[in-house]
Amino acid sequence: MTLAQRALERLQAWPDLMAGPASCGTGRALRSVRDEIVHFHSARDVDLHLTRRAIQRFHYDLAGSSAIHLVPGSCWVTVHLDCEADIDLLLSLVSIALKAHQTRPADEEEGLAGCNFHRVAVLPRDTVAGG
Repeated sequence: MTLAQRALERLQAWPDLMAGPASCGTGRALRSVRDEIVHFHSARDVDLHLTRRAIQRFHYDLAGSSAIHLVPGSCWVTVHLDCEADIDLLLSLVSIALKAHQTRPADEEEGLAGCNFHRVAVLPRDTVAGG
């Protein structure tokens, strides 16, 4: 079982999330009553709809993680799953995303550009670290 499959299996047990096809056309999605929250695109790459406010609030922490990839102007972040700790990170961020979507004003436009699929090139961590 891949890391993404393990994460998807764990998240599908959450009562606030429902599974279905990703609106971008690639992979599976988990959505709340209000919005798509997570897209599982491959065995290791997951896009998470955090909201602009949540990304701004946690920008320095997100930017400091080698598992997180930010796309300027996007309200989605890409999480690259390399180990079990990355699954735990993803689950924590999904919890933040659910809270962010619950408190987001209904008239605030989010996610119009879609997820980051095909907008992020993920390099293995050892390549990024120079080793």
